[in-house]
Amino acid sequence: MVTWSVVNLERQTSDGFVTTAHWLCTGVDGEYSGSAYGSVGFQGDVTIPYEDITEADVIAWVKESLGTEQVDSIEDGIAAQIESAKAPVVASGMPWQSQTVAVNLE
Repeated sequence: MVTWSVVNLERQTSDGFVTTAHWLCTGVDGEYSGSAYGSVGFQGDVTIPYEDITEADVIAWVKESLGTEQVDSIEDGIAAQIESAKAPVVASGMPWQSQTVAVNLE
């Protein structure tokens, strides 16, 4: 399951109308997670004054601006991140060192 949230909004100071929404989409499955971040610009599409906007409003605008195909792609990508973390196909490290290496560069 994924969760969409709004990270920040940009608005015109002259009229308070939102021009850009920065969003985060996250998914969690036990100890594994994935995420995607982006922003969507609005050009006169948003007519609700800033003080009356809810997060649900903005998420709906974001999804509408992205379109169903892009929303599905983002959510599928997060699911793929989680599945990849569960069964990694690439690993790094050296067998003669512990996995945690502390380095002091001072």
